[in-house]
Amino acid sequence: MTHTPRMPLIAGLPLAVAAGLLMPVQGRINGALGAALADGIAAAVVSFSTGLVLMIAISLALARGRAGLARILPAVRNRDFPPYYVLAGCIGAFFVFTQSFTVGLLGVALFTVAAVTGQTLSGLLVDRMGIGPAGKKAITGIRVLGSVLTVAAVAWAVSPRLSGAESGALQLLVPVLLPVLAGFLMSFQQAMNGTATVHYGTPITATLVNFVSGTVLLWTAWLIKLGVAGTGNPLPGEWWYYLGGPMGCVFIGVGALLVRSLGVLVTGLGMISGQLLGSLGLDVAFPAPGTVVALPTVLGTILTLAAIVLATLPWPKGALKR
Repeated sequence: MTHTPRMPLIAGLPLAVAAGLLMPVQGRINGALGAALADGIAAAVVSFSTGLVLMIAISLALARGRAGLARILPAVRNRDFPPYYVLAGCIGAFFVFTQSFTVGLLGVALFTVAAVTGQTLSGLLVDRMGIGPAGKKAITGIRVLGSVLTVAAVAWAVSPRLSGAESGALQLLVPVLLPVLAGFLMSFQQAMNGTATVHYGTPITATLVNFVSGTVLLWTAWLIKLGVAGTGNPLPGEWWYYLGGPMGCVFIGVGALLVRSLGVLVTGLGMISGQLLGSLGLDVAFPAPGTVVALPTVLGTILTLAAIVLATLPWPKGALKR
């Protein structure tokens, strides 16, 4: 079994932030594709399918990819990790489902707060349980404080967009719980992918397996929807509609690579930071209709960066330890 060398924090954290920058771009592209197709599930199918095709090509073209393919069956057969880890991509598919069914009701802002809350809380739990390849990481007061500040900062950053919500709290309860659950599961997905990467010897194979399971689940869901509601619009001709899948390849692959070195919580916080920075950049450079870049959005993004620095700095052992 090939072990990937651990990456230092000073190199890994910027890489996590860079991967997170792609998330809002991917969301904008997939949202536009869903509108063009008049079918959010079909847009998710297209995104996952293009990502799968790309990962198959990379796996066959690169020597490390071919070597990783040869390790899949032995790793599963020998139970080098729990066999259900190969289904980690279904978590990504569930996240896409959740976007399709709740973003229209909640809006992107409230969806982001809910998902980030779930991901941040589960990042602490997954690190404490030692599910990821980095092993167990202590829950210290500094890490808890950084996580709480991250959630608060994200809520502050999107607060200008929350002020227009018209639905009552009780009406939003169930829709809000769905992205919380989807975000909560994302940390487990990253931990599972990171562990699989260690045994495959490369994140290429872990990413490929993710796209296989996620694509199968989404195609199944879309075929059921097709039988019930029929088809939407034909595929658009513009090339940029099909970039969402390749961006997902980068995001999943980088996450699988980094969790061994940084742990699930720090990797997730870095990607959250990149997501907010990317969203802010898109809103400034390519604003969507109705977009308002208010002072709380800028200050909340800055506070998120500060919270992540707080949670990731190598504080002395025992500092606020729990």
